[in-house]
Amino acid sequence: MSMYKIKPISGGEIQIDLPTCMYKLPDIHCHRSGSDHAQDQSGKVDPALKALEARQDDIMKRLYELKATVDGLSKTITTPDADIDVTSMVQDTPSMALTGTASLDSLLGKDYGALRDIVINANPSQPPLSLLVLYSLLCERYKVLSAVHVHSSVSSVPAHLLKCFGEQVNHNYSRHDFQLGFTLIWKDVPKPQMKFNIQNMCPIEGEGNIARFLFSLLGQAQDVLTATLVDSWVDAAMFQLVEGSNKEKATALRSLNGALGRTPWLVGSDLTLADIVTWCAVLQSGSAAAVPANVQKWMKCCENLPHFRSAYKLLK
Repeated sequence: MSMYKIKPISGGEIQIDLPTCMYKLPDIHCHRSGSDHAQDQSGKVDPALKALEARQDDIMKRLYELKATVDGLSKTITTPDADIDVTSMVQDTPSMALTGTASLDSLLGKDYGALRDIVINANPSQPPLSLLVLYSLLCERYKVLSAVHVHSSVSSVPAHLLKCFGEQVNHNYSRHDFQLGFTLIWKDVPKPQMKFNIQNMCPIEGEGNIARFLFSLLGQAQDVLTATLVDSWVDAAMFQLVEGSNKEKATALRSLNGALGRTPWLVGSDLTLADIVTWCAVLQSGSAAAVPANVQKWMKCCENLPHFRSAYKLLK
């Protein structure tokens, strides 16, 4: 029961059209067919906007031209990411080729005259002697542009390591005058690391593995048996003489002495990568003063070669 009633003051249902927006304004952007320019209501193009579009078109055209230029340079100059954060730099004397018929194009493929850059990171507390010996051998076959850098992760480097490629001499030369770039960066790394072509190959780690790659650039053909023996000696040198226990080092030296009792070099009658890496491993292991007779004679033969003498000086 209602309290009271009131007669309705309006008749029928009232339809109310509710608004969909707060308020409306006339459209100030009027477009003509086939035109992207903003115009006012009279149909005229804003001069400032037209000038801005012209400027943007000019900038885009210059950017495309610059990109085309950079793409063209990248086909002739390929420099790997050396991860160089240097605090000091030493540029060495360019090493000129002497003799040899090895061709980098035949070994690595045609690269249309571009300089092949080899960048090696190494710890100055453990100089990679075998790589320096191989550098000297490469200088006899190719025109090598060498350089030494110091990474900011290393506080100081001995002067003789900064000059491991020779005395610094200023020369006016172009990268295109050389066939091979050899850059050594003294850096705080656990093992030597090499970067050669960042686009087509991954970095190589370990002195023995890097030595294998560098020796292959000398273009010396080997049969399967010789290559297998060389690899076995390289592995023994790195894993037993350098990284092994005292017992493993003694075992490796006995095997070395027995092999050198039969042949003047480790694999046959010629110097191979096995001799280079193993000689350096004996020096790095600290066992050079107490090696057997055959090993001692072999080490003296190595030290009489000029390529070994330059690396041997770094230990003094």
